[in-house]
Amino acid sequence: MKRYFQLFSCALALAFGPVVAWAAEPAPADSPSSSVRSADAQAEHANTTAAAAALATGAARPGSRAPDFLEHLVDSILELFNVRSSGNTATHYAISGVLLVAAFLLRRIVTGIIFGQLQKLAAKTETTLDDKLFPAMESPVATFVMVTGIFASLKVLKLSENTDRYIGYGSTAAFSLVVFWGLLRAFNAILAHAEEIAREKQMGVAAFMPWIKKALVTIFMVLGVLLTAQSLGFEVRAFLAGLGIGGLAFALAAQDTIANLFGSIVVAIDQPFKIGEIVKVGANTGTVEDIGLRSTKIRLMDRSLVIIPNKTVSSESIVNLSRFTQRRTEQIIGLTYETKSEQMEALVEEFRQIILREEAVEPASVLVFFRDYSPSSLDIWLVYVCKSPDLQAYLRVRQRVNLGLMRAVTGRGLSFAFPTQTVQLDGPIAKQLAERKG
Repeated sequence: MKRYFQLFSCALALAFGPVVAWAAEPAPADSPSSSVRSADAQAEHANTTAAAAALATGAARPGSRAPDFLEHLVDSILELFNVRSSGNTATHYAISGVLLVAAFLLRRIVTGIIFGQLQKLAAKTETTLDDKLFPAMESPVATFVMVTGIFASLKVLKLSENTDRYIGYGSTAAFSLVVFWGLLRAFNAILAHAEEIAREKQMGVAAFMPWIKKALVTIFMVLGVLLTAQSLGFEVRAFLAGLGIGGLAFALAAQDTIANLFGSIVVAIDQPFKIGEIVKVGANTGTVEDIGLRSTKIRLMDRSLVIIPNKTVSSESIVNLSRFTQRRTEQIIGLTYETKSEQMEALVEEFRQIILREEAVEPASVLVFFRDYSPSSLDIWLVYVCKSPDLQAYLRVRQRVNLGLMRAVTGRGLSFAFPTQTVQLDGPIAKQLAERKG
């Protein structure tokens, strides 16, 4: 990409070489245009006075424009060499060539020495932003130097008014391209640094950084093109007005797409999940595989893939199963009604000690009580919290606790209850059943 910008900008400048050779109009030595520069200065002063008077009366001369930076630079160089002729002389061509060579040498100095030292200094700093920024700015700055030399060498030559106007258009376009190219590369370096920081800190916005970069770079490029067109004299307001009407029609035709886009922005801001986490969105529970502009992809537990539009994701309640700080267990152990009160009291205390012996369990969270008389069981209520949020570690702790509870019940000769129902029959039918059994 950088070579394309360099070649295009320099080609835009060099394209005026043939135009210069064709359109140059050297004045004869005895013509009035070969007068000394003092006479030109007096005429320019008179023209400036006339232009000011016309501007004061509201009748400015069409086509007049203020001299730009290159013209001031060229005038300063000509005064330095005491060149006062208004025509093209050998001195003009020599200065033009010297400016080209000077631009080439300065470009080599900028790329080989100045940016080399800057990169060495950047390597000694703690931040990595300058390590990305200086290499990104090297080519635009070198191209800017070269384009400045090319157009300065053209400005030295005395050309016709039309040729000067074309050179002005070319310099405006070339400098605008180089400046916006440099700003774009600096902008890209800053965004890349922000993405690197987001990934290092495992921020949720890191998953959205690629398309955020694309969107911001696109907006930046559109603004650059519009500003360049405005500087060249094109009417941008009419284009923007038409763009607004077209944008309204597009918004009406793409309501769902825009809703999904804003849904993805909401997800990026809230950061309820990131890629690789297990979440529950509505009735779907699975692992997040991709977060896009239009939809979010979730791999379900049965390994099927569900694609949920982002507008649905942003409106649904989301349960992130990967962001437990701790894991809480609540159980009910039912014993048969043959259990004696003394056995129940001793068993409750043994259950409590079994849980407290687990180092992974928070001691202050342990609750063990004989709580309910259920229809078919005597219920012991257990609550404890595992310190680690890791699922496998939690399941191992729970398995050890369950096995300990089972050994405690069977060791005391007690039995776990299961749902049972006793039906008592009375009346003639009960008598007939009793007689059959007898």
